[in-house]
Amino acid sequence: MTTITLYSDYVCPYCLLAEKVLTDVIGDRDISITWRPFELRPAPEPTLRPEDSYLPFVWQRSVYPMAQRFGVPIRLPSISPQPRTAKAFELLEMALDQGLDHDFSLRVLRAFFQEDRDIGSSECLIEIACEAGLDPEKARQALDSGVYAQRYHEAQRHARENMHISSVPTIVVDQRVFRGIPTLEELTWAIDQLGSEQADDPSPRPAHSEHPISTTQPLSQSAQQLQELSS
Repeated sequence: MTTITLYSDYVCPYCLLAEKVLTDVIGDRDISITWRPFELRPAPEPTLRPEDSYLPFVWQRSVYPMAQRFGVPIRLPSISPQPRTAKAFELLEMALDQGLDHDFSLRVLRAFFQEDRDIGSSECLIEIACEAGLDPEKARQALDSGVYAQRYHEAQRHARENMHISSVPTIVVDQRVFRGIPTLEELTWAIDQLGSEQADDPSPRPAHSEHPISTTQPLSQSAQQLQELSS
């Protein structure tokens, strides 16, 4: 089975929208989505607050129009400050071992952006893990023991240092890296190329842009301006 890799943070609304674009293009093809972590604001960096002006502005200008276009119900979560996602990513490692990383990740994103649940809470995460098909008691044991913490930290390091990820969503399709949400046409073309002859450069190109913009070329001035609003 062919795999597409999606680097995400569960507090990024564009990651939920990117999943919609991916699944629409994949359709019934024998292609899976592998979810990998990239926590945008790891401790001790402060997380964002929805009552400040920044988040409502970005959501009104970018997130809500894009979500409406894609037909994805979404709302700015009220939890303040926004939750950290390290614990959720520990359970992602557990889900990955069981082939449930897509189910778990989509369930976490929907819980936060559609149900206004606190995905930084261990109890909430255990409930979500159960809803995604994981054993709740094993999920609780994993969080209590921190057994997946080192794997999560290594995955975060690999994303930052080896893949040069600096933003989410970042989508890797074979040798092509999409920084942000690609158009249906861009993604369809890339997926159609899967299995074709390898490009001259055998390693995926690194990603350096921010949430809503997708490009494999230098950003235009207008894209850079929108990028600044979302970083």
